[in-house]
Amino acid sequence: GGGGGGGSRESVAETDDGAVKVQVEGVDFGDMLGAPKAAAAAAVPEATTQADEEDMVVTAHEVSGKMDYNKLIDQFGSSRITKDLMDRIERLTVGRGTVPCLHHWLRRDIYFSHRDMDTLCKQVEAGKPFYLYTGRGPSSAAMHVGHLVPFLFTKWLQDAFDVPLVIQMTDDEKFLWKGKYDDEKGDNLNHYYHLTMENAKDIIACGFKKDKTFIFSDLDYVGHMYPNIVRIWKAITYSTAKGAFGFVPESNIGQSAFPAVQAAPSFPSSFKVPLGGDDKMCCLIPCAIDQDPYFRVTRDIAHKLVPKDHPLSGKPALIHAKFFPPLEGAGGKMSASNDNSAVWLTDSPETIKKKIKEYAFSGGRDTAKEQQEKGADLEKDVSFQWLRFFLSDDDELDKIAKSYGSGKGEYWNTGSVKERLTTEVQRVIKEHQERRAKITDDEVREWMQVRKLAF
Repeated sequence: GGGGGGGSRESVAETDDGAVKVQVEGVDFGDMLGAPKAAAAAAVPEATTQADEEDMVVTAHEVSGKMDYNKLIDQFGSSRITKDLMDRIERLTVGRGTVPCLHHWLRRDIYFSHRDMDTLCKQVEAGKPFYLYTGRGPSSAAMHVGHLVPFLFTKWLQDAFDVPLVIQMTDDEKFLWKGKYDDEKGDNLNHYYHLTMENAKDIIACGFKKDKTFIFSDLDYVGHMYPNIVRIWKAITYSTAKGAFGFVPESNIGQSAFPAVQAAPSFPSSFKVPLGGDDKMCCLIPCAIDQDPYFRVTRDIAHKLVPKDHPLSGKPALIHAKFFPPLEGAGGKMSASNDNSAVWLTDSPETIKKKIKEYAFSGGRDTAKEQQEKGADLEKDVSFQWLRFFLSDDDELDKIAKSYGSGKGEYWNTGSVKERLTTEVQRVIKEHQERRAKITDDEVREWMQVRKLAF
């Protein structure tokens, strides 16, 4: 367990040599670890479970199969977001007039699991500030709608709790895993720095508060975090890192060292200027559940980086989301490497319509007669699952669910549900594109300026 707290539920699979095996990716949705597939296969998967159709797999390289999220909570040792916790969050946000209502992803169990949210709420009740940390590995100039999920929820958290936010752009990580060197042209490190600028525009377009948000490129900012990176390096043995992150002899030494760079923003002392030097601030990381084991390693050594009276002994608190399903089927998660599984933030209204029409997996029945008798399988139907993410009106969603699930009424068939979804996704993306189009490189640089945040 963490700082001497024996009997912690935070168990991690122990391998024969006592190394901890955590096979899961970091803050990025991309393939953060990129170790050879064979090495990944040899390592024990973090979560597998028998399922009706196929085994659930949640590892660094793969999220597939039918998700059993309750089982995942048990295996990861995190906590469910209970009705009590939701009421408490509601009192501290809606009750204080910062937002009109709880986010629909909380209401619908899309953000469903957490670590230490109770302590975090206690801090808020005591009038103590905390900060949010999220990030992105800039892997392609465009982002898809699945990438928006953590950012849109983080934006809501920033509004609701009225707190500062740091956003790490891991251009260094992407170069270490995907960079190229050419004898004639040299390397392409600057290419990833350019992607950071482009991705930052999409992130800013989500509507964060500029005076409370610091976006940073690791290549730019790493000097400020370096003392903490050194402390984290010192605290994690190579055998732990190798077991946890699947490093192999062919991994370059930068890959071995990188996890510390991603862990450093969990500690307020990495942001002396933006956070004003308060080393006792708690940190909350909103992420997809597959990133949890990554931060378990951070939480294990966190006590070494903070004052003794830090409310969480330095551990970052976490709030976990379920996966945003790819178009072709509700298992697994959307991938940037498969074009048909994703709707991109650059897609035109026509492309969006075509993709949803042609690729969105249907839970409807084979014939109209059967559909009217049995109704659709809503769990399997991607269009309905996407509506749970995109449609904030509970009453309308409920109406669609009843109609489509029974095969009767206005939304009795797949076509009508796909049409409703298309309208919603087109609206979200059009608004996003309009906001993004106004953001210049100079504007991005202002968000990346090292400055004191307002809180």
